[in-house]
Amino acid sequence: MLSKDDEELHAQIIKELAWDPSVGHEEIAVAVRDGVVTLSGSVESLAERSAAVRAVERIQGVRAIANDLVVRLPALSERTDTDIAHAAANAIAWNSKIPANQVKARVEDGWVYLEGSVDWHFQRVAAEKSVKNLWGVKGVTNLITVSDGVSASRVKGKIEDAIKRFAEEDARRITVEVAGDGVILRGQVRTWIERQQAENAAWNAGVSRVDNKIEVNPVLSPAL
Repeated sequence: MLSKDDEELHAQIIKELAWDPSVGHEEIAVAVRDGVVTLSGSVESLAERSAAVRAVERIQGVRAIANDLVVRLPALSERTDTDIAHAAANAIAWNSKIPANQVKARVEDGWVYLEGSVDWHFQRVAAEKSVKNLWGVKGVTNLITVSDGVSASRVKGKIEDAIKRFAEEDARRITVEVAGDGVILRGQVRTWIERQQAENAAWNAGVSRVDNKIEVNPVLSPAL
């Protein structure tokens, strides 16, 4: 039996999925237990799958999300791997954020694998965004690496300062640890947005790896 908080959270998620026009919520099932949300069922595109997760992340009280949604393409959306590969190559080539000739796409059964190396994390993200909304794509595995950047130990303080700028209260709960060529983020924040902002701040420092272990705890009281 669901607790009162879980029942309320479930109702809010259902409303948000129905409100978002980019989500076809009719085939999505939502389960909630102790603030952990599980999405199951099917959607018609990878973009819709991502939109459903973003909708849940916007709801206050969500502690974690398990995304079990399956992409089931309508018959008219089916494309051959060759067609998808050509479309992916063109999308990457035409994206000015992605360095020329540094990212390649490989397609197997509608699933796109991105490979290569870039200088910045935002370029890695841009490559994934370029292909995930293409017709026929069932999923994307991003294997692109971020090349050796600045020394993590040298920018640790700058990352901490950046986190304080957007989360003055919850920044006190976040720690930045240097781990080889990257950093590990630990601690707790109250929202998914703050968690993502902390990760973005770390990537923007130019490190080659960020391991985000920050937990979302909606019931946190303001930090002293």
